[in-house]
Amino acid sequence: MKIEVKNLTKKYRDKVALENVSFTLDEPKIYGLLGRNGAGKTTFMNILSGQILASGGEILIDGENPFDNQRLTESICLIKEGNNFKKDLKVRNVLKIYSYFYPNWDQELADYMLKEYHLHLNTKVKALSKGMESALGIIVGLASKALITIFDEPYIGLDAPSRKRFYEILLEEYQTEKRTIIFSTHLIDEVSLMFEEVLILSEGSLVLKEEADALRRNTYAVSGTIEEVERFITGKDILDSKQLVGMMTAYVYGNAEEAKQSGLQVEGIPIQELMIHLTEKKRGA
Repeated sequence: MKIEVKNLTKKYRDKVALENVSFTLDEPKIYGLLGRNGAGKTTFMNILSGQILASGGEILIDGENPFDNQRLTESICLIKEGNNFKKDLKVRNVLKIYSYFYPNWDQELADYMLKEYHLHLNTKVKALSKGMESALGIIVGLASKALITIFDEPYIGLDAPSRKRFYEILLEEYQTEKRTIIFSTHLIDEVSLMFEEVLILSEGSLVLKEEADALRRNTYAVSGTIEEVERFITGKDILDSKQLVGMMTAYVYGNAEEAKQSGLQVEGIPIQELMIHLTEKKRGA
């Protein structure tokens, strides 16, 4: 499903959550939606899933607005970090309700994941631990088989092995049947290898949209004496730079091969570090 974001703006009284954001997601991929707290990520996901209206601009999915559009919302599943389900419902009731709503619901996958996470059908949501409630959200998100599946910090309370199993199952399902998966997380280093494309928001604006492989290939840190590094980075796209006791490190977007041939020390920049540099207020993004 094609997602077109056109000059999207959302205001809450005097606060601007999103401001003139525009981009297009043309094909099924695993997208990393990154940014600091308050960047506008959750607001964007709520508009995309048809839960709230924009103040200006629009989101179109295959040419239609998702708000109050049942045909589209049956193809979109948003799993948030908490409060996805009514507390008095039993696990079996939650799964039954969602199986009615999503036409491509995969009950076999849901049953398999219930066993993986040791969830009992007769347990009420309010009796689940935070981790078990997160596991239930993960199950619903994957079993929905929604063409647009959105995970907003979906694993609060899950331990590292449980998160790892989630990533493995997500990738297995994605390889079997491609869909658009939008993943927002602060555990970037843990999941960044899954991303095929990365979007970074800062203070309501889009500061980067790039294929993940290109980011890994074309962003690097170069270190040496101040004189050597300044000479090398002249005319290049500099993300940030730091100096200490006559030495300098610059974060560069460009051809890393040129840096390697310069004799300077060159290291790749993890996507998490790149997000931090791009969203620092001192840089103005």
